[in-house]
Amino acid sequence: MGRHTQAKCKLCRRENEKLFLKGEKCLSAKCPFTRRAYAPGQHGNSKRRKSDSEYGIRLREKQKARRIYGLTEGQFEGYFDVAVRKKGATGEKLLEFLERRLDNVVYRLGFAPSRQAARQLVRHGGVEVNGQKTNIPSCQTKPGDAIKIRPRVIALVKANQEKFPDHTPPVWLTQKSDNEGEIVAVPKREEIDTVLEEHLIVEYYSR
Repeated sequence: MGRHTQAKCKLCRRENEKLFLKGEKCLSAKCPFTRRAYAPGQHGNSKRRKSDSEYGIRLREKQKARRIYGLTEGQFEGYFDVAVRKKGATGEKLLEFLERRLDNVVYRLGFAPSRQAARQLVRHGGVEVNGQKTNIPSCQTKPGDAIKIRPRVIALVKANQEKFPDHTPPVWLTQKSDNEGEIVAVPKREEIDTVLEEHLIVEYYSR
């Protein structure tokens, strides 16, 4: 995927919300969003900022979702196209597919401090799915899949777990050990804590 090379904390400021893109830093007093909770740029703190139109509100929600999961525009549209063809609410199906990405599952299990770190862990061959090394972050997991951290990166995973000792995986995942977890169900909307109004994303693409 295309890399975002600018400061990721600017993305949080642009969306006026913490997106938790930097792991531990987002929870510390050093978080730039905590110190400067306004949009980046010369006029970011201006009191005369123009309010968003209906289109702008939908666009921002789509951009926020794309940035949370770390996807390019083409990737995100691809997930939306698949969600449209599935039975059920399109917005909920979209979030389900995003949550079932392997990099997101690794992050949700607490094996990495952020989705970006989880993606790097997968890319570098540090994760196995059902006993097979997998280096594709976008791999769609399914109930019954076993996710295991390979021995050569266990030290990194344990260091992260020590920083976040209170981390609890969502109910559709179970952590069997410090380096192994399993997908036990398809995530439901009420089990996904990502703060998004998915109907606005559907409206954006339906315009």
